[in-house]
This record gives sequence, structure tokens and C-alpha cells, in this order.
Amino acid sequence: MTIEIVSADRADDDEILTGEALAFVEELHHRFDARRRELLAARAERRRRIARGEPLDFLAETRDVRESEWRVPPPPEALADRRVEITGPAMPAKMAINALNSGARVWLADLEDASSPTWENVVGSVRNLRDAARGTLAWTSPEGKEYALRDDIRRPTVVTRPRGWHLPEKHVLVDGERASGSLVDFGLHLHHTARLLIEGGAGPFYYLPKLEGHLEARLWNDVFAFSEERMALPAGSIRATVLIETIPAAFEMDEILYELRDHASGLNAGRWDYLFSIIKVFRDAGPEFIVPDRASVSMTAPFMRAYTELLVKTCHRRGAVAMGGMAAFVPNRADPEATAVAFEKVRADKTREAGDGFDGSWVAHPDLVPVCREVFDDVLGERPNQLDRQRPEVEVTAAELLDVASTGGAVTEAGLRTNLSVGVAYTAAWLAGSGAVALHSLMEDAATAEISRSQVWQQLQHDVVLADTGRAMTPGLVREVLDEEVALLAADVPPDRFSQYYEPAARLVADLVLADDYVDFLTLPAYELLA
Repeated sequence: MTIEIVSADRADDDEILTGEALAFVEELHHRFDARRRELLAARAERRRRIARGEPLDFLAETRDVRESEWRVPPPPEALADRRVEITGPAMPAKMAINALNSGARVWLADLEDASSPTWENVVGSVRNLRDAARGTLAWTSPEGKEYALRDDIRRPTVVTRPRGWHLPEKHVLVDGERASGSLVDFGLHLHHTARLLIEGGAGPFYYLPKLEGHLEARLWNDVFAFSEERMALPAGSIRATVLIETIPAAFEMDEILYELRDHASGLNAGRWDYLFSIIKVFRDAGPEFIVPDRASVSMTAPFMRAYTELLVKTCHRRGAVAMGGMAAFVPNRADPEATAVAFEKVRADKTREAGDGFDGSWVAHPDLVPVCREVFDDVLGERPNQLDRQRPEVEVTAAELLDVASTGGAVTEAGLRTNLSVGVAYTAAWLAGSGAVALHSLMEDAATAEISRSQVWQQLQHDVVLADTGRAMTPGLVREVLDEEVALLAADVPPDRFSQYYEPAARLVADLVLADDYVDFLTLPAYELLA
């Protein structure tokens, strides 16, 4: 065997890192990792062409796929009704149990943006998902409080999100090379849960993140088809929902569903990563692509509206479910008035989605499950979804998808301060092992830090003048504001935790926003700082 585990802590790993499981991961690596690397190189080349002025548009070579009539298979029963999905990491066990006891129809068990990929989290997530599939997941707090799965409710269908194609796994080496985080997550999870899930009336279901085009979906489809044959699983038992959370993927929704074919079940409007992708792809394309303060960008902005309308139309034309975006609010039980206002904002957001034809949506906290469910109950009634609602009136052009300039809003020093503060605070929590972090009453994941640092980088490149203070964005101003915000964070954090996590986080954020060359993902250099 040429696969090697590089970890100082192997406690309790042997039941997950079995010989058979590692052999399967190794085989996935040998068969598919070279193509993964080629596709990542193709991403970079496409971005270079865009920087040279090549327009982003619907592909001429796949026109037949977009214009011909075809449909994906009907969703399996366990995925037919997805009116409310709760998201969150599969580690620690307490969060997993709370999600499974939430009353949601689906739990997105996140091994990606809401999970910090420490080795403990990687292995522990698979262990928790295996135990959840067995129905035995339980945990006792140090204070003696017991957490267990409820037997008096329907538990959510579990849909697992592995890491994106770009992320490595440094604790798994194959032939001396780092393995793909995607293939490690998928391989270990499928090996330990596939038959349990199928026997339980569901199946190995996945959310696929960060795809930038249909060829990346084709690679996943080939991984699925090989894995079903290799593990003697029924063909088509693996089903995938793709997050449309990059601007290139928005131009290839039909093609992505077509490539996944019998393994496709739907698309999701991953709103925050989508915003990050627009900033990243068009970071040097001119002032018309400067995105205002994140708080001022709503889903009714023209370019966001075009993207979600096209997603619903595409999904329902092809028989796939259309999933709405995240309601990230975290209730504050100490402030019922603020919580009531936030609940109404969530209700309005979900009402818009349900009215547009979405079949369900995401929430980040169990208290929001009833809010989302009530909204979709009003629209769906006893129907599991609204796949029958076609949207023939929707016509979306490339120009509409790219119309950032009509967003309105402004770039402000208040927004700069929020970006730097949130960027450092989230990155510090990530380095400490937490990928889902409550900040300013919002449950944030890595997309928050990516937007924050990308906006600052872009604004610096374009010498933006801040609307509320009249000050020009300069490296000196960014350093000044960053120092001030870090000092405020230091006042609320124990000194040892600040020095261990916040100081390296602040240095990393400073390096990224002040660098001449843009770094594609914050999590890549941050990963090298993880234990």
C-alpha cells in the first residue's frame, strides 16, 4: 500500500482508517487525482483569459445541451421534500446531534466551509456520520449532560458536503503526494456509510461545492460511477446536489446537471460564496465590478436576482430540485426584540424564495427551522416540492448575470472595519478548529472571511474613496484600521488564546489583503498553519 497517514495523534482513528477504507481512498487517488489537478490548472488558465479581457458567457460548444429536452431522474423519496434544510458541521458531536434533532427535512453535514479541517475534525466527522447512520450517535458533556438522537421525530435526511476540488489533505499521502481533501472525505464517508444509508431508506447523498464548470461535474460523476461499481452499490444510488456558488458555474447550470445525469438531484443558490466568486474572478476588471459593503448586497440586487431566477428555471425544466440560500441569523435569547426583527427578515427572505419557485431553503440554527418550514408549508401544502412550476417567462442574459454595477450601496470605512474584524475573528476561530462561528448574530463560515479579505484587496487595487469618511483606500489606512480592530478583539479574548490564534490570523489577513498578487483561497495558506 502506498498510502500513508501523517498524524501525531492516532487515538480512535483505527475504526475509521481501516485497511479497506484507506485502500479505497488510494484507488480513488490513483484513478482521479491527475484529472483533478488538470481541472484546477484549467481554472487558473480561464481566469487568466478573463483578466486579458475574454468575456464570460454561455458556452457555444454546449448549446445543444442547453437547447435540447432532457431531464434528470426523479428525486428519491428521501430527497423529494426538502422544504427546510439545516446546515452545520458534523464535528463536534453535539452540533451534529442538535441538527439531527432539529425537525428539518435535511441536514447538510458540512465537511467543507463550516468545518476547520484539523485531522481530528476530518476523522471525527466521518465517525459521527457513521454513528448517525447507525442511529447510535450520542455524546456526554464534561458536566454530565447527555445528548442523544430523538426517536419521536423524523430525522433529517443527511446530505454530506465534502471539501472542494482545490483543497488538499496533508495528513494523507499517496505516493508521497498530498491527497485530495474531496476524495478523502468522499472515500471515507462512502466506505463507512453507504450500505447503512441505503438500508435505512436513504442513500449516500452529497452536496458538491465550489464547482466552476461542467467538466468538474463530469469528474465527480465518474467518481460516483466507479465507486458504485467498486462497492457493488445500486447504480444511481449516489445522488448529488451542486452548489452554484461560483460565477463561471452560473453559466453552465444545464451542463452541470447533464454531466451528473443519473446522479443529479438538484442545484443550490450558494449566495455568499457566489458573491466571493464574483469579486475574485473580476477583481481587476474595473470599477463596475466593485461590490459595495456586504451588508448592503441583498438577494434583490439585479445580478443576484438574475442568478437565482435562472437557477429555478433550469432546475425545474430538468426535473431537479432548486434549493434556496442561507439564513445565517443566530437567535439571541437575551435580546428578544432584536431576535424578533431578525426572524421577520428571515421570513421575508424565505417568502421571496418560495414565491420564486424554490423547493426549499437553508437555515443555520434550529430555532429558524419552524420559520422556514411555515413559509414553505404555505406554498407547498401537502406537495413535497414545486417541480411542476416552470418558469418559461424567465430569460437571463450574460449581461444581467454580470450587472454588479446596478447593485447600489457604497464602500464605507464602517464596511472596511467590519471586513477586517470579521476576517481576523473568523480566521482565528478556524485556526482553533471551529469552522462555523457566530459573529455579530450571524453563523459564519469560510465564505465570510473570503468575501471580507477579497473586498479589501479589490478596493485597494482601485483606490476606492470611502463614502462615509472621504478617506482613500491605501495600504497605510488598511494597516491602521486593522491594528485598531485587532486591538478591540484583543480586549475580549484571553491573552493566551489571542497570541495562539488571533495574532497569526491577523498576520495572515494582512498578508492577503496587502499582497500584490491575489491568493485564490484564504483557506490554502491558513491550512498550513493548522496543527
